[in-house]
Amino acid sequence: PVLDTEDAWVSVEGPVSIVELALEQKRIHYPLVEHQFVLCTVLYAIMRLSLKGVKPLSLFDSKGKNAFFKDFTSIQLLPSGDMDPDVLSLRQQFLLKVVSAAVQALCSSQDREVSEEEYFPFEKGKNWPTLAADLAQYLQISEDLVRRHYVCELYSYGMDHLGEE
Repeated sequence: PVLDTEDAWVSVEGPVSIVELALEQKRIHYPLVEHQFVLCTVLYAIMRLSLKGVKPLSLFDSKGKNAFFKDFTSIQLLPSGDMDPDVLSLRQQFLLKVVSAAVQALCSSQDREVSEEEYFPFEKGKNWPTLAADLAQYLQISEDLVRRHYVCELYSYGMDHLGEE
């Protein structure tokens, strides 16, 4: 883009404007940023829901692991459509654990007369099962599988009214 400046500003000396600095930056490789976002979401879910025994890097293949340590401006080979069945199985197990832990946390908070906002104070409006279903798309797992598991968990915890919805 062309930046037009008024004549009065041309002779001004000082630091470079933030707009000019932004335009000089290299463009980022957006799929690499999305890949990092998936890792951050996985790590946050593990931490927030206190999931035990989950190795976050095991959810990614070798190309995916290598991409985590590259500059955002570099074009990296990211995982393609063909995934190792073992990695897909680990991803599926992880997403089902997230849903189970979220439903368990919701049920235990209702047993103690604590609202979901009080149990997750910084996550107002965050719906972990929905987040897991969204994450399933990035991890190449069927969203329907995650949603079915969510409904089964709701029924198993006696929350039939939510399961019907």
